[in-house]
Amino acid sequence: MSGKVYIRPVGLAENPQTFDGATIRLGNSLVWCHLLAIETFEAGKLVARQIVPVDGFADTLATMPGDQADRARTQFANLSRQHPPLALGERMLRFDQPQVMGILNVTPDSFSDGGRFTDDPAGAADAGFAMLTAGASLIDIGGESTRPDAPVVWEGDEIARVVPAIKALAHSGAILSVDTRKAAVMEAALQAGAHIVNDVSALLFDSRAIDVVRQAGCPVVLMHAPSQGQNPHAGAGYGNVVTDVFDWLEARIAAVIAGGIARDRILIDPGIGFGKSLADNLALINALPLFHALGQPILFGASRKRMIGALSNEAPVDARLGGSITLALSAIGSGAQIVRVHDVPETVQAARVWRGLRDAALTMPGLD
Repeated sequence: MSGKVYIRPVGLAENPQTFDGATIRLGNSLVWCHLLAIETFEAGKLVARQIVPVDGFADTLATMPGDQADRARTQFANLSRQHPPLALGERMLRFDQPQVMGILNVTPDSFSDGGRFTDDPAGAADAGFAMLTAGASLIDIGGESTRPDAPVVWEGDEIARVVPAIKALAHSGAILSVDTRKAAVMEAALQAGAHIVNDVSALLFDSRAIDVVRQAGCPVVLMHAPSQGQNPHAGAGYGNVVTDVFDWLEARIAAVIAGGIARDRILIDPGIGFGKSLADNLALINALPLFHALGQPILFGASRKRMIGALSNEAPVDARLGGSITLALSAIGSGAQIVRVHDVPETVQAARVWRGLRDAALTMPGLD
């Protein structure tokens, strides 16, 4: 049968010993998989599906046509790719346990916390320190709102917003990322002490961006959005949102590697809420384990987003804590290595309890 093949983990497990080691560890996370859905799509429609145990994958592969077998083989290898830790400043970013990234917006108009730290770098720094104290592993600093219909900010204004906060936090030993799509802002932020570029346009908004990241040798987060123009939410339209986003990220990873950026410096983000309907977002979250087949660490961000209100009687932004934690834990349970959140203390606590449950499962005695 013709069509494009995708290898989606469907049998997730809390430890490998339950299935006598016949599992794969997803992306070096604390999530294992013992069953795979081998799915074939044509024009966005599912045309075939086989559910196979991990230890039966090789036999199934032998029955597939050559091009499909090659794609399936690559994805299977990617699912269990070991992501080495990143040495960033004085800290090490590990991918073998879930990490919490705190959101620090120094903007007047971000959808959740815009205006809190406008023209207040000391207040922004204090907020960043509080996130670190609460257990955040990274702080993501942004100077331009990317909510729907937000105006594009001049790069000089964006630099003036983010650089003072980065400089104030750089001496804390924190891992800092800059949330920007502009090359000049990336340069200024990296010079001020940022370690990671988090770009909602996947280095496509600014033609110089890929050169800046390559020359800096820094990690970069490539996020999916339907448009890489001024409004990242524009032009949405999917045949199948899961496979469309997967294919887009797959192509973008290849292009960035071809542009001289090392594979081990690339993280991916499916872009929850960016030009996606409620149904689109739910489909992506439910299919998140598939994205390990791209072979890169996954960053997941759904904190306080509109979909939570849509599912909870239109709860306002400041009343979406429960939904935010639910989505963060769902992503962690799918093996996402980083969750990007506004509510750091609560999410860190939830992640630590999840980790405690997982540690207990891993030390559970097996059969003699």
